Amino acid sequence: MSIRNVLIVGGGFTGLTAAIALAQRGVGHITLVDRAPAWARVGHGLTIQGNALRVFEEIGVIDEVLAAGQAVNAVTLYFADGRVMTQIPTPRTGGDDLPATIGALRPDLHEILVAKAESLGVEIRLGRELVSYETVPDSATSVLSDGTTETWDAIVIAEGIKSPTRPTLGIAEDRAPSGLGIWRAVTSRLPEMTGGIAYPDADDGGAYKVGYTPVSADQCYVFVLCRPERVDNGLDGWQEVKRLMANFHGQFDHLRESIDEDTFLNFQEIEWIFVEGPWHRGRVVALGEVVHAVPPLIAQGAAQCVEDSLLFAEYVTAEGDWEEQLAEFYARRIPRIKGVVDASLQLAHWEQNPGSPDAEPGPVMAGALAALVPAP
Repeated sequence: MSIRNVLIVGGGFTGLTAAIALAQRGVGHITLVDRAPAWARVGHGLTIQGNALRVFEEIGVIDEVLAAGQAVNAVTLYFADGRVMTQIPTPRTGGDDLPATIGALRPDLHEILVAKAESLGVEIRLGRELVSYETVPDSATSVLSDGTTETWDAIVIAEGIKSPTRPTLGIAEDRAPSGLGIWRAVTSRLPEMTGGIAYPDADDGGAYKVGYTPVSADQCYVFVLCRPERVDNGLDGWQEVKRLMANFHGQFDHLRESIDEDTFLNFQEIEWIFVEGPWHRGRVVALGEVVHAVPPLIAQGAAQCVEDSLLFAEYVTAEGDWEEQLAEFYARRIPRIKGVVDASLQLAHWEQNPGSPDAEPGPVMAGALAALVPAP
């Protein structure tokens, strides 16, 4: 193994999973930097698919992850008036021994990964960013925002879709609009509320769809898919979410009424990117949402990121040539990710065009997830 020390830039799921997987495979010196001055317990809920759970099992945190979340093995689709459309079992993309999905809070999962990384000796430096780097055939030198200059066998860029480093790797692709926006919240649920998605009867100026995933015995993560612009209509965020949900009923009446001025809400335009070419320049390589991020319509964003990290660690800690290892890594990853990207963009198009005569969201979702059942 030629990799002895690694710098990881970015402390989200991608960066932390890479740090853990590399440490478990014998990399002796791993430093992770993140621009945040301190870890903060803020953030919304997540739907974590089985193939992400398979990675968490591989890196030894599955018990903590399952304890922090709520297993969900099927999703119920509703008409806007609350009538049940159908119930769809979720493919077990992580295998039969794991839940199909779990709902969990992002900060809970993040804390689990931070604790695991620290237990393996990963050095975490907060309040620092990568300013520049230089790469030669067998190493790369970093300059951080605190003025530190160090040399590494590899630098992993895990900064997310807004990565400032991506263009320096020779990557021409940039993030692009999906035509969608999303509001996210965590609020209360009733015991009989086990997860669902509701669709409007027509485009009435409200939400394209509303869904929720349980994250505990009495809470759920709610998402409201809508137009990408935050409309300046004089409403506070919580009031705007209630307006978007106004024509959704049944269980969604409870969700709407549980949202008030004290609810933590997050709104963002949904962007996407897919880099089909090489993700590296010399010994500096990008992973996760730096090079692939999609609308969250089949809940595969986090799963594809942590799959990247685990497989990258497997390849670069084996004996062999760096360029050949990365070529083999891309050959395994890119077709799998492309299937997720294609399905997610097709679903995004149908979300914005309700009533499309060719719309078949159920089969597209099921087919995309079924393709992920084999290990990456």
